[in-house]
Amino acid sequence: MRKALIVGIDYYKNISSLRGAVKDANGVKKILERNADRSVNFDRPNLMESTGPDKLVTRAQLRNAVTELFSSDLEIALFYFSGHGYIDSVGGYLCTSDCEDGHDGLSLAEVMNCTYTSPAKNKIIILDSCYSGDAGSNPVATKVSEISEGTTILAASTANQPSIEIDGAGVFTTLLIDALNGAAANLVGDITPGSVYAHIDQSLGSWDQSPVFKTNVAHFVSLRKAAAPIELADLQKLTVLFPDPAEPLPLDPSYEPLRSGTEDQSIPSPDPKKNQDFAVLQNLVKVNLVRPVGAPHMWHAAMQSKSCELTFLGRHYWNLVHKGLI
Repeated sequence: MRKALIVGIDYYKNISSLRGAVKDANGVKKILERNADRSVNFDRPNLMESTGPDKLVTRAQLRNAVTELFSSDLEIALFYFSGHGYIDSVGGYLCTSDCEDGHDGLSLAEVMNCTYTSPAKNKIIILDSCYSGDAGSNPVATKVSEISEGTTILAASTANQPSIEIDGAGVFTTLLIDALNGAAANLVGDITPGSVYAHIDQSLGSWDQSPVFKTNVAHFVSLRKAAAPIELADLQKLTVLFPDPAEPLPLDPSYEPLRSGTEDQSIPSPDPKKNQDFAVLQNLVKVNLVRPVGAPHMWHAAMQSKSCELTFLGRHYWNLVHKGLI
């Protein structure tokens, strides 16, 4: 089972309020609820939002919700927070609606303590708040992180950076949702914490905000299943079309089904079986797994009796298919 606690706090009683945290939280909830094929992903995410004085998220409420989330034996326990963050000489804090100044919020140390004893197989913490990169840090050895097995932290900024908001939306969360929507998917549609971080890190470019990624896992889990850019059956034909991944596949005109009617009569006629394989090869070219050799396009490679070969990425996926991992 997968459960998610998603928190967005716009309203603060004693410190400046925000405009986009609740919107960001709702966006994350919506994208995590279901996979691209509309199958259930996270089971009814628990959304806590503060929009005004009559709708608060207090420290006690947040602490109880975080404790409950990580106390369950789950496949994935995911905690997302969007709101103010605070840091002092003791450590970082998530600011709740009732904070007086910041250090009376929920400490990141308390959140991490919940993960240390959690029976959940995968604990994922995603923080879009200022100074959130402090999560998991040793309070004494500040350059050392201490996270329990099965825990992953994805934070919007380092321990000494703010988290940027533009036009009422967090830059980090906007990229997070983009990644979960498919921008960070692999060729079978899986979106992992590592691929999400890579997408956000590359997309931020020269922003004065550096996302932080900390993990202690043997392998990544999929946060969401997006639409795959290629059919699984086509992907699995890699080992059929290329028995040896290092050897090119010779082509000839019989692979190409289209004819202009002006070709030399000596050119072989289209072969239906080879035409089917050629269609798969062209799909593999589109996702950078196969490329023509000595020709600009696959049509030229076939009509000029050249060949095609696996790219380095193609060899990687060939090995996955060969090992039965796909």
